[in-house]
Amino acid sequence: MSNKAIYIVVGVFVAITLLAGSFMGGLVVGWMTGGAVEQQTPSTATQTSTPEDLQTLFEPFWQVWDLVHQEYVDQPVNDLLLMRGAIQGMLASLGDKHTSYMDPDEFKTANEPLNGEYEGIGAWVDTTAEYLTIISTMPGTPAEKAGLKPKDKIIGINGEDVTGTPPDIVLKSVKGPANTPVTLTILRDGLEKPFDVTIIRQKIIVKSVEYKMLEHNIAYVQLVTFGDKTTEELKAALKELLAKKPAGLILDLRGNGGGYLVTAVEVMSQFIKDGVVMYEVYGDGKRVDYKSIPGGLATDIPMVVLVNEGSASASEITAGAIQDYGRGPLVGTTTYGKGSVQNWIELDNGAGAVRITVARWLTPKERQINGIGLTPDYVVEITDEDIKLERDPQLDKAIQVLLGQVK
Repeated sequence: MSNKAIYIVVGVFVAITLLAGSFMGGLVVGWMTGGAVEQQTPSTATQTSTPEDLQTLFEPFWQVWDLVHQEYVDQPVNDLLLMRGAIQGMLASLGDKHTSYMDPDEFKTANEPLNGEYEGIGAWVDTTAEYLTIISTMPGTPAEKAGLKPKDKIIGINGEDVTGTPPDIVLKSVKGPANTPVTLTILRDGLEKPFDVTIIRQKIIVKSVEYKMLEHNIAYVQLVTFGDKTTEELKAALKELLAKKPAGLILDLRGNGGGYLVTAVEVMSQFIKDGVVMYEVYGDGKRVDYKSIPGGLATDIPMVVLVNEGSASASEITAGAIQDYGRGPLVGTTTYGKGSVQNWIELDNGAGAVRITVARWLTPKERQINGIGLTPDYVVEITDEDIKLERDPQLDKAIQVLLGQVK
């Protein structure tokens, strides 16, 4: 189990991965979400009976439990599912879509993408909306090649209508082994009718950093996620690129659904020399400051950050700090808007886990972006025609802005 247990997760935003046999969230269909290293919060001792002071409160619960076992038409009932449903209902009553229960399979699925590989279609998804909804696709994956877009809603699986089915249940139907097909019925904003797309699941190797030199002597770094290996991969990329003495750097966070909070702080520290890079505000009013870690490799080079509606949580923390400090402008479209921090707590005896919202986070200028997102300094859309012609006007604009900074 990783010791990076606090997630900033998109989608449940847990981005959930559509994995074989098993995603923020984060659930990856292919998830997720969180300086000092945060430790996995230990579970408390198992309560084997209702505490005396809560017995009156829980009388209706046990009465209903007995009635289900005595009266329900289809017997025997599944006690394990009843128990899990009770936990789900308890957490749902809080009205926070990011606080929820994960059964053992979901918990496993949610952790695998950040560890580097999984089997699925290669997309981050939101299981908290009315439908299973695409947050973003991962570069080079079947989901990207199939043309799935952020905000696409999955309303059918292999010809079966799944409207009205809980998104986490739909997710289980989408995932499957590598080299097997799945046909998704997609409802897309702006289109009158749904359409089908068939995708062959694959083993997805999640390399969290891609980099290269662009024309005009510009260094380009794309972060795909904020996982276990992101910081070391980013440092290696920056060392190689900076050795070429680039005039400027473009950091691409488009489609990055987030990941570990500690990784976000480590990433920001490569670009921000000193100062507070984010705040956490807890329910009791306590506030924790996260400061830049000394020794960043790219704290002076001119830079521009690319973002879009698929940039969430840890991506937004990073982009927000860079924007607040004036380290570089943002180019693209408004980000997802996830401003909370979740603690993932594994339950005893392999019973799954719960993710509980423990804090809200703020940018260095104390902006709260939950449900709002970050507005780029330069708003640039990518149209369907751009995609068809393989044009990237956002990257083109980033290059233009960066060259203006250099001059």
